[in-house]
Amino acid sequence: MRLDRVWVIYRAESQAAQGEAIRCASELEALGSTVVTAVSGFSENPFPHLFAAEAGHPDLAIVLGGDGTVLGTARHLALHDVPILSFNVGGHLGFLTHDHRLLKAEKLWQRLLDDHFALERRMMLQARVESGSASAQKTVSTQQTASGISAARRPRDGTEQIHWALNDLYIRPHQEDLSPTCTLELEIDGEVVDQVKGDGLILSTPTGSTGYSMAAGGPILHPAIDAIIISPICPMSLSSRPVVVPAGSRLSIRPLGEGSRRVKLWKDGASGAIVEPGDCCVIQRARHHALMLVLEQSPSCYRTLAHKLHWAGSVLTSQPSIVS
Repeated sequence: MRLDRVWVIYRAESQAAQGEAIRCASELEALGSTVVTAVSGFSENPFPHLFAAEAGHPDLAIVLGGDGTVLGTARHLALHDVPILSFNVGGHLGFLTHDHRLLKAEKLWQRLLDDHFALERRMMLQARVESGSASAQKTVSTQQTASGISAARRPRDGTEQIHWALNDLYIRPHQEDLSPTCTLELEIDGEVVDQVKGDGLILSTPTGSTGYSMAAGGPILHPAIDAIIISPICPMSLSSRPVVVPAGSRLSIRPLGEGSRRVKLWKDGASGAIVEPGDCCVIQRARHHALMLVLEQSPSCYRTLAHKLHWAGSVLTSQPSIVS
């Protein structure tokens, strides 16, 4: 692959990540690369500035941090087909990252130049909030645009915004001091299938199945599977259970109740949009994928799960048992 232009994105408030970013930039510049470093965090979003200041998109984005830093990078760069190489520097679980020790591997950059890596395509989700009356929503639900997203009325401010997520999109009450619960009508491919009353709904990709969805009791999916996981958050009815639907499904979620029962859409834990009763949040598979570089010779999602979630600890760390 080409390394003419590289962005190095590192986790905010991590001295270790900042130090590695400086080192990576120095080594890549010695190879003739043009390198731009930027900090990313909950209150630091470098991408609007990078896109405005840079003449073109990078050949590669190197992410130094945890899964949160990777998710934020993917939401902005996947649309432009920019591959991401991530290392767990200052992060926690790091499901999406390589071990930080690989950063010091001999001839790391030469491996990239020689295409000695795999490129993994990770499914993403997209959401849009449609505002309008129930009758208008019913009309637009039968119309389709060329992009595969339903035609919709513009939000109240006249703009139209699509929210992307690599892990999950979830909807929860907007004002928890008013009510910690909400009622959400779930429609799948034009058919109303449930009215979920509880703390909200999680719509997850297979990549995100080990995140918030798993914490809410959802299943773990292999990342190669194209599907959407629908996981209710603390439902008040035992009949509201996690469901896995085909990736091509079109999900419509509407908050029910009086006007004060507003809910909020979140994307990978980042703020998304307010959804009011009468609005509809439409969620579908995104047309683009997150492109993740994989350096391991024999990658295994099961080995990653066993390591990160401490599966079969006695088998992995102990001597074989003796059967008498």
